[in-house]
Amino acid sequence: MGAWGTRPERNVRAGIGPVCMAYAFWAVMLGTTLATPLYPIYQQRFGFGSLVTTVVFAVYAAGVIFALLFGRSSDALGRRRVMLAGVAVSMVAAVVYLVAGDVPVLLAARVLSGLSAGVVTATGTVTLVELVRPERRGGAALLAAAVNMFGLGCGPLLAGLLAEYAPHPLAVPFVVDLVLLALAFVAVLAAPETVRDRRTVWPRAQRPAVPAEVRPVFVPAAIAAFAAFAVFGLVTAVVPGILVGVLHRPDRALAGLVVFAMFGASTAGQVLFAKVPERIALPAGCAVLVLGLAAIAGALLAESLPLLVTGPIVVGLGQSLGFRAGLAAVTAGTPAAQRSQTVSSFFLTAYAGISLPVVLVGVAASAFGLRGAAVAFTAAVAALALAALAALLRLERRRPAPQDGESGRSPAPHHAGR
Repeated sequence: MGAWGTRPERNVRAGIGPVCMAYAFWAVMLGTTLATPLYPIYQQRFGFGSLVTTVVFAVYAAGVIFALLFGRSSDALGRRRVMLAGVAVSMVAAVVYLVAGDVPVLLAARVLSGLSAGVVTATGTVTLVELVRPERRGGAALLAAAVNMFGLGCGPLLAGLLAEYAPHPLAVPFVVDLVLLALAFVAVLAAPETVRDRRTVWPRAQRPAVPAEVRPVFVPAAIAAFAAFAVFGLVTAVVPGILVGVLHRPDRALAGLVVFAMFGASTAGQVLFAKVPERIALPAGCAVLVLGLAAIAGALLAESLPLLVTGPIVVGLGQSLGFRAGLAAVTAGTPAAQRSQTVSSFFLTAYAGISLPVVLVGVAASAFGLRGAAVAFTAAVAALALAALAALLRLERRRPAPQDGESGRSPAPHHAGR
């Protein structure tokens, strides 16, 4: 029978495969941000401040980065095996959240969440692309990006609503998460395997590398990605604390809604801006990101809730423009033999933006307060985005004009897991 079984079984699995994998991808990504609106509760219960909050958030990125280093393991082990492993790790993380009684256990849950995200981000994207016909692969890659961001946004929204209106705010969200993940496990089992020659081998880390010929476009694109993910990290990690400590709005559902709005805007932008040429989208993304940062800084200084909601939405739109275009430009300019390593480097740079800068905000908040630290952070990240924008504009001036029939668009990006 082989991996695909009989012909009727193959047809059924091929038909439901993309839906099953998209659901599993969504469910795992939802679990990774479920704790976002719960941080103020953990702070009160375990007695820690802003610095520990940012560390708890940032260790997530360590798990993601570690998993991305092994992004090609599904090429040998098979997509379904690795996806099942990612779902299983996410389930373990939910259980650890449920039993968390101190900060070290909470840190362990965050690392496990990061591992699950890294595994599923790498493998889920590739699987969705492989499960459709070649002419639909561009749409499948777009679907994977949208599912990723939408899942990240649904986690805070779900947890915020449950924490605000249901009993046991540190338990019920993760029980619901376990139910969603159990369904995801079944969904992966129902999907077909796309790797024909599977082998049981010990996964090996992939060394990141960037060829010299692609560095002129890689550097500004990676800086822009770092800046966008740094803002994502800031909003996800400290907005619940800002709502409580600066705006005096201790509404957990509201905290989840603000974070959802950012990821939702990124999801919508993936679709709305899909046809914008990369040479326009990448600098435009940097510019929009700066506008969003200005709105967040204004919200902190003026204690304005409308600005605090608007800023993350604008940031999400800027991220959707810049990240997609940057990844596509880097992919198009890299030789095929080095593409996987280069794209892995791009993702590693982006996820590094989630960790270190947010911890620095926590350190600064201990000395200057959360408001002052967050305003300084937005200014620093805006400077990074402006530097990336200037480098991109210089690169564009040196680039030859496109020939007749060329649109300026790059081929659909390959993912780090390919």
